[in-house]
Amino acid sequence: MLKILYLVPNLSDPAVARRVAMFRLGGAQVEIAGFRRSDAPPAELPLERLVELDITHDGRMLQRLLATLGAASRAHGWGRSLSRPDIIVARNLEMLGIANRLLDLWPQAPSLVYECLDIHRLMLRSDGLGKGMRAIEQRLLRRASLLLTSSPAFLSNYFDTVGAPPAFLVENKVLAEADDERGRNPALDGSMAPIRVGWFGALRCQKSLNALEKVSRALGGRLDVTLRGRPALTEFDDFHGEVAASPNLKFAGSYRYPDDLPGLYSAVHFSWAIDFFEEGQNSRWLLPNRLYEGCLHGAIPITLAGTETATFIEGLGIGLIIPDIEPQTLSDLFSSISRERLRALANAVAALDPAAFRCDAKACAELVERLARTKSSGETMEQAA
Repeated sequence: MLKILYLVPNLSDPAVARRVAMFRLGGAQVEIAGFRRSDAPPAELPLERLVELDITHDGRMLQRLLATLGAASRAHGWGRSLSRPDIIVARNLEMLGIANRLLDLWPQAPSLVYECLDIHRLMLRSDGLGKGMRAIEQRLLRRASLLLTSSPAFLSNYFDTVGAPPAFLVENKVLAEADDERGRNPALDGSMAPIRVGWFGALRCQKSLNALEKVSRALGGRLDVTLRGRPALTEFDDFHGEVAASPNLKFAGSYRYPDDLPGLYSAVHFSWAIDFFEEGQNSRWLLPNRLYEGCLHGAIPITLAGTETATFIEGLGIGLIIPDIEPQTLSDLFSSISRERLRALANAVAALDPAAFRCDAKACAELVERLARTKSSGETMEQAA
């Protein structure tokens, strides 16, 4: 059985729990070490060994850097409580640094895999800071054998340019089996008014909140917007105050993944798949969780022209692609949708093979098998060069 040590920056991130579940479902044994966010309870992961390295604070980069350096300096201490892994999977750059410190703890170093699902804006700066960050990443990647990423655009726009080990694409599909419950767009059952939009998941975009507030207010009772998930409060002026002041916006808290997804998306016609966080860079390149969640459960995606998400849904022939999120654009969009158009859009999503949005046991086994081949080959980026 393949032994994986998973290093993560946020133990309470639902995406971390999903990846752990994928590793285990694919046949691997998993231990985990990482940081806990100050506003999150201790992680409840079904693992025999979990090491909490420190507590970090959302939005405080310097504090997170110091915590990372501290954990790295102590790595040979806390690392001895772990069994020797075959593979270390480091999620994000800071964990890649810690992983490099751990590699020499054992007489035979494990293989190193870099999991990068976002390209931080610091990595894309053209000044000395950006060049320095990229140099650090390249140095830490020298001993890596594989890159895991979630969007082809991360490769074409970044890693193919700066250099990286061989890549394996792991899309943000919903972890579910074929017989699991699926949602259904309410338009297919004749529920057409008001039009309901859902913005679910990692909420971190002030521009989206402003746009949805304005259009829902302009259209009055003809448009309702529901927000669910975890708002990054540091990215908003006053998230809870703005939602409370808007009569047609409702924040209904977090949700359980994947248990709540069918009911969550069955309550809305459209899924808001637009995000201006790190505008023009990461937000343009990513394929977000909500894209796959919404489509699997029948919601019609709305996305922005020129993004990888737009390319994705255009290739499938579904959803709505808009040029901008100006109030007039959104008002015209929602005002012009007839009952027939809404049903046709919902039917197009429902007609697709759910395998395009679902990750099952077979896909998990393929991921673990790819990691196992990395262990067998043992070639690093440095040796390949």
